[in-house]
Amino acid sequence: MTNSIHYPIGVLIMAYGGPNSLDEIPGYLADIRAGRTTTPAVLEEITENYRQIGGKSPLLEISTRQVAAVQARLGREQFRCYLGMRHWAPWIEEVVAQMVNGGITHAVSLVLAPHFSGMSIAKYQEKIANGLEMVHGQIAFRHVRSYHDAPKYLQALAERVEKGLSHWPAGERGKVHVVFSAHSLPTRILKEGDPYDAQLRETARLVAARVGLDEDRWSWSYQSAGRSPEPWMGPQLEEYIPELAARGIKHIVSVPVGFVSDHVEILFDIDIKAQKVAQELGVRLVRPPALNDDPLFIDTLVEQIQTAAAEWLPAPVTGA
Repeated sequence: MTNSIHYPIGVLIMAYGGPNSLDEIPGYLADIRAGRTTTPAVLEEITENYRQIGGKSPLLEISTRQVAAVQARLGREQFRCYLGMRHWAPWIEEVVAQMVNGGITHAVSLVLAPHFSGMSIAKYQEKIANGLEMVHGQIAFRHVRSYHDAPKYLQALAERVEKGLSHWPAGERGKVHVVFSAHSLPTRILKEGDPYDAQLRETARLVAARVGLDEDRWSWSYQSAGRSPEPWMGPQLEEYIPELAARGIKHIVSVPVGFVSDHVEILFDIDIKAQKVAQELGVRLVRPPALNDDPLFIDTLVEQIQTAAAEWLPAPVTGA
C-alpha cells in the first residue's frame, strides 16, 4: 500500500570507507580490525601504500559524486539520497540516525559493491540495524542484495575491456589476455555456501561474452587479500601475472569487476604493486578506468533503487 508512505523515500548508498589523510590511518585500521592489534610493520606498510597514491583515499569524493548523480536522476520529490561508510565517516549508524530524525519512514539500501557475501554486504545491513537500534528508530528498509548481472553494469564493464584492448593495434589484440578480479575473501566462505565467488565468476563470464572473448583470452584472479593467518581465495593478481608470463602471455588488461570506484585496492594493488611485477617480467599491463560515476553505472544503481522501491511508489496515472 502506498497511502501509508511518507515521501521522500530514503536511499542509503554505502561504501567501505577510507582515510582522508595519513593521520587517519591508525584509527581507520583499528575500526577494520575490530580489536585485533595492528603491528607497527603493518601500519608502516599501509601508510606507505596510501602515501604512494597521494596520501589519502579518494573513495569519499568519488562516492559523493556517485550519490549526487543518483539523486539527480531520481529527483528529490520522491527520493532522498544519503551516503554512509562502513569503516569511516560518514558512519552508517550516524547517517541512519539522520534519516530517522529527518522523518524517513521507508528506505532502500544499496552497497557500492555488486556481489553479495555474508562477509561484506550483510555486514552493511547489520550496521543499518545497529543504527536504528541506537536511536530507537523505525525505518522499513528494502535491501538491494546484489546486482552482479545487471545489464548496464555488464555493459559498462564490457566497455572497459574494449577500452583496455584499444591500447594495442587491432591486429595485435588477439594476443592480449584479460584478467578479471575482485577483493579476495577467506576460503571458508566457500564451505558456507556463500554466493560471492559464483557471482563474481558469472559477471566475468557475462562480460567476456559481451566482448566476444574466447575462453583462452580471459581468466580470473583475486587480489588484495587481508592480513590474517587463515587461507584466502586466490590466485592473487601479483602471483598470477608470473603464471601468465610463464605461459607466454605478455599483454594483459586488468579489469577489477568487484570494485566500482578508484581506491587503494586499485590505485596501489593494481597500478603500482601488480604493475611492478608485470614490468619486471616484461609484461605490458593495462588497467582501464574504474566505473566511478560512469552514466551506465549510475543508471544501474537508479534502476536497482527504483525496482526495490516500486511497491511504495504511486501507480502511474493512466488516461481516461
